[in-house]
Amino acid sequence: MDWMSGLPEELWDVPLTHLAIPGSHDAMSFCLDISSPLVPSESEVFRLLDGLFSCVTRPAIFRWATTQDKSIEEQLSMGIRFFDLRVAHKPKDPTSDLYFTHIIFTHLMVLETLQAVALWLEAHPKEVVILACSHFEGLDLRLHRSFIRSLKRLFGARLCPQQGALTLRRLWASGHQVVLSYDSQAAEGHEELWPPIPYWWANQPTASGVTGYLDWNKQLGRPEGFFVAGLNLTTDRLYVARHPKETLRSLTFRNWEALRTWLEEQEPGAKPEGLNIIAGDFVGPLPLCPLVIALNHKLLRRKH
Repeated sequence: MDWMSGLPEELWDVPLTHLAIPGSHDAMSFCLDISSPLVPSESEVFRLLDGLFSCVTRPAIFRWATTQDKSIEEQLSMGIRFFDLRVAHKPKDPTSDLYFTHIIFTHLMVLETLQAVALWLEAHPKEVVILACSHFEGLDLRLHRSFIRSLKRLFGARLCPQQGALTLRRLWASGHQVVLSYDSQAAEGHEELWPPIPYWWANQPTASGVTGYLDWNKQLGRPEGFFVAGLNLTTDRLYVARHPKETLRSLTFRNWEALRTWLEEQEPGAKPEGLNIIAGDFVGPLPLCPLVIALNHKLLRRKH
């Protein structure tokens, strides 16, 4: 879906930070490797439990850490334009290979995945993506420098340097298609790497908890640049233990209608309560993309 190029011309000069943009939370969790090591930040207690009772912990991790079920190319084609990418290096791995992570590591490596994004962009020259790279577990300065060099080589002239208000018309004229956020001090001095993008994360297991948190943040006013409203549910390990037959997918689907009702009431734009990027889980089977994209038409009604 090339929805950006399909927007009415009146919206081509609206800053991207004022448009409604669909996003994917933990975008690469569709390919978690159930046999991979735990990420370095996991506690010693959990490591011990995982070592002793992996037949219990690994299926539970897989049920609750999997937030997407479509490949990144499929998510792009559905309309996702913001990707939450959690990058890590495996413990004791002598290579420089990087993987994505959510408690455990993915099958797919980072550079092969981003190569697929670059190829997709080549075929869709008027679409713009926002890639938010974060976490960077296990990366030292050497690995950061190597990764940044690879990113610059991979996306080249498509990388948009840090600058003022970005609009579609301005990006199309320059040929820039990638806003790359890099949440590390290693990004200092690289104008092609944007600062971290704030993510409003409710850390709640119910739709009412999530939307209540987001409404509270809206009252405080929107950040100046890009920001994400996370329409994703979260549980703790006690909840997981008490609900052995449930999954993040079933929890999300059960709460979807309430989340959808809230979403349809939102508006993008420059007002303090206006939203920008709206990210969610299971963006394939749930209609997050068309609902978020449709919010942009409220900007047209406001103009007329």
